[in-house]
Order: sequence, then C-alpha cells, then structure tokens
Amino acid sequence: MPNNKKKTSRSPGILSKIRRVFGLNIGTIMFGALFVYMLFSAILYLTSSRIESYQVIAGPLSRNETYTGLAIREEVTNKAESNGYISYFAREGNKINANGAVYGLSSTQTPEVQTELSAEDLSRIRSDMQSFSKGFNPSKFNSTYSFKYQLEGNILQYAVTAENTSSEEDGAAAVSYANTLGNQTISRAKSDGIILYSMDGYESKTVDTVTAADFDQNSYHETDLKTQDQVKAGDDVYTIITDERWSLLIPLSEKQAVKLADRTSIRVKFLKDDMTQSGDFSIMEIDGAKYGRIDFNKGLIRYASDRFLEIELVTNTVTGLKIPLTSIVTKEFYTIPSEYSTTNEDSQEVGFMVENRTKDGESSNTFVNTDIYASIEVTQSGSSTDSDSSQETSYLYYVDKSAFNEGDAIVNQANQSKFIVGDIGVLEGVYCINKGYAVFRRIEILDQNEEYAIVSKNTSYGLSRYDHIVRDASQVDEEDILY
Repeated sequence: MPNNKKKTSRSPGILSKIRRVFGLNIGTIMFGALFVYMLFSAILYLTSSRIESYQVIAGPLSRNETYTGLAIREEVTNKAESNGYISYFAREGNKINANGAVYGLSSTQTPEVQTELSAEDLSRIRSDMQSFSKGFNPSKFNSTYSFKYQLEGNILQYAVTAENTSSEEDGAAAVSYANTLGNQTISRAKSDGIILYSMDGYESKTVDTVTAADFDQNSYHETDLKTQDQVKAGDDVYTIITDERWSLLIPLSEKQAVKLADRTSIRVKFLKDDMTQSGDFSIMEIDGAKYGRIDFNKGLIRYASDRFLEIELVTNTVTGLKIPLTSIVTKEFYTIPSEYSTTNEDSQEVGFMVENRTKDGESSNTFVNTDIYASIEVTQSGSSTDSDSSQETSYLYYVDKSAFNEGDAIVNQANQSKFIVGDIGVLEGVYCINKGYAVFRRIEILDQNEEYAIVSKNTSYGLSRYDHIVRDASQVDEEDILY
C-alpha cells in the first residue's frame, strides 16, 4: 500500500501536463483570444472586396499633346561684298531697319584686347545658358554643339560691340549714317528684318517645298557665321528674316489629324518660354503623311534662332472637376414642383405636407422632410435648364423615392391645391463618402474621354473639390457604411 500511494503522488494529472506545455494562465488565454480575433479579421480583409476612394480634383480632362514643330519663315542669307576682317554692329536676334549697319570690313585685323563685358551682356549669356539647360533633351545631344557655337558667337559679338563703343565716342552715331568708320567699310541691311549670324540650309525653303526628311533633327546642322578670321568676298556673313509672318509645321498621326480636322485656328504654348499665342490652323500632306500647319503673324522675334520648337497645342480648354467614369451612376427620383414645398416653423427645414386619410375618411397633413438632390428651373416652353437663382420662379425638386409612395398627395399650403406623386426624373451622380457612408451627389458632365469625365463645379447639391467619392460605384449601394 505505501508503495502504491507513493506512485500515485508522483503521477502528474493531464491538466498539469497542459499547464507545463502551454503555460496556461490568464495571459495566455487573452493572447490566444486576441490572436484568433486578428486572424479572423485578416481573413475577412483578404476575402472581402475593397472599396477604393477617389479624391475629386480640378483641372482639364487630359494633358494637351506636345509636338516638335519645324519653323518656316521668309529669310535671306547675305554674302560678304569684299575681303576683310569683320566687325559686327547689329545684335543677333534683334530687329534692324532698312539701311541699318550690320557689320564692317577692314583690311587689317583689329588688335586683340581684353574687353570686359557689361553686366547686361553677362545677364543675357546667363539667361541663354539657363534656357538651354531647362529645355535640354539628352536624346537630342546634337543641339549642344549648336548652342556652343551660338554662345561663342554671342560672346564674340558682345566683345566687338563693347570694343567699338569704347574706342569711338560717337561710334553708334557714326555707324548710323556713314559708309565707313575708321578703316572699316560698313555693310547695311537692304530691308527691315531680324538679324541672325547663322545658317542651316532651310533659308530658301517654303511650306510648299518642305519634305518629310526636313523633320529629321538628327541630320540637322546649323553653321555659325560669326568669326574673328578674315572673310572672303562671297562668304556667307549673316541671315536676315524679312517678314514677321511665319509658319510652324508639325507631324500628325491619323488619330491626331481626325481630332484636329475641324479646326481653323488653334492656341499654341511654346515650351521654350511658356508663352502662348493663337494661329491659323490647317492640315496638309507632305510625302503622303499628314502635317499640321500653324500660321502666325507675330511672335517671331522670340524664336528667330530656333528651327525646331517644342510646343503644346492647347485643345483641352474645358475645365471643372475630374472624376473617373466608373464612379458615375444614375438614380431615379420623384419630381415635385417647388410651389408644393413648405418650411417647418419649428426646425426651419424644407419639406412637403403629405395628405393622410383615416379609416373614417378624415384627412390630416403630415410634414415629410426629405433631401433635395436637384433643383431644375422649369421654363415657359416646358424644357428645363439648371439654375441656382433664388428668384421667384418655378422649379422641379428631385426627391428620394423612398420618402414617398406613388399616388401620395402633396398639399400646397398657400392655396390647398394638390400634387399627386408619380412623375419620375433621372439624375447622373456619384457616391460621396466624406462621412463614411455612401451619399448620392448629382453631377453635370461637361466633357469626357475613355476614362474620365469633367463635371461642373457649380452644380447645386453637387460635388466640391477634394470631396472623396467611390471609384467603382458598382461595388456599393447608397447609404452603405464603408468605415
């Protein structure tokens, strides 16, 4: 017997074994319950459909398309009339009058001196460098060499001008009327125009003679004509643009050509300086392909040194609130004339007095307060247009169908006339979820494409900027609680 008792006392029970293995206590139980809850929540989250929200933004329907345009203008390349060392008097890119001094030629080279550029000249150089850096495209690296030559020529021109100014007290006045200045023979412009000290072979081209190969920027080469060396008679010296009217040609795809086919004018934004201006628009064919032609009668001086220009056609002019098409739903409402509405004296809420009849045939009126989703002005012709006016006029109120039954009688408190509920109207809208549940908000579509719509931001009972709406309206029903 004693031996049996001893064995029994040493044998642990099953509960003791569980305690030793799992450490069963109140903390373990709470942790286990929390773990099960988290696991269950995770499964629900992974298996349930997620409702994605969308924040309403303002802006155009889509970004305007960008193009690279080829500038065609009326320009003439001028040649040196004799041999000599050249000094430049006209600033490149500036206008010059007919008979204005462009450059001078001398038989001897002006001694090289250290010339300090003015603050204005240095500012122009910095501005040119910043503009080039801002618009630099690594895929068009060849433009770097053109800019290098242009920059060297500008520095040379500024230095020569400063040198002439410092050496001649009345140099500018002398150049303006004399045929010679010191030992220099002055060459003058034959017509008004814009001076360029470069050429690229496009000077004689017109809109009618341009070919598809002319749009290849990889084969484009610009020659800088500024030099400190001696020039020979017949050498190209400068180019003058003789007409302020110019054209910009842009290649178009078939889709773009169809989209722009009905336009006769168009607004252009130049990406070089973000300036915009309008021009006459037409579509033409070059070597069997479609091209857009934009004719301008001003603004050439800003882009006189550019043969290729990056532009944006400003075609998306409709602005408003931008929403996904998947957010749009339609909903039916009862329509009730505004003259049958009334205001509760206690709460100051707008609603309607509905006539009720008892079993004894007695009638009583019950005030029904309901949300008004739209207020549409009724014109005398019977058509309707949107209006937010507070003038005394007739409106149709769009009210939730759940607030009334078909056949309900609405009583006009002023003259006791009755309106029988039954007329139905349909509104387009979205589900707004600012407060955590889906609320229908009316929209008016101004424009749309395959993915988005632009809606008016001035719609009564409608959307506002930064509202949150359901991105896919098919996933929810009105008044669903989402969070």
